Amino acid sequence: MIQRIQSIFLLVAAILSGSLFFLSMAEMANMEDLYELTWRGIYEVEAEGAAQLVMPGWALSILTGLTTLVSLITIFLFKKRLIQIRLCALNLGFLLGLSGMIYYMGKTGAKELRATELSFNWPLVLPLVAMVFVYLALRAIGKDEALIRSMDRIR
Repeated sequence: MIQRIQSIFLLVAAILSGSLFFLSMAEMANMEDLYELTWRGIYEVEAEGAAQLVMPGWALSILTGLTTLVSLITIFLFKKRLIQIRLCALNLGFLLGLSGMIYYMGKTGAKELRATELSFNWPLVLPLVAMVFVYLALRAIGKDEALIRSMDRIR
């Protein structure tokens, strides 16, 4: 059944990780330039509003896409609970890696661009909140599996 609570948890986690495609994660500045960290990498923001790519962020792009995709795929594997549990555990690892990658890209990007000021924006916590929802889904799937196994024992 797709209308279970873990489906809602996984959908919220997919929305949270997918929203990183539209938000800026960090801002860096030095005396003359302003830089912005997005899912594509670090961009130099110019006065006219145009942005020029300074450092590509392939790993950040891949992890952002994978976390969203794995959450969505896990929802539709509702008949295969053991695979859902494994995918949730994999997604927890991806989300942890995504959080670390955002922090790493911000710190190393600021160092390489000689930015004197680095400020992480609020979307930095979205992967961490998504981790909580994936963990809640993992527990709910585990409870469903335990219930099914206990029903099989009774028969």
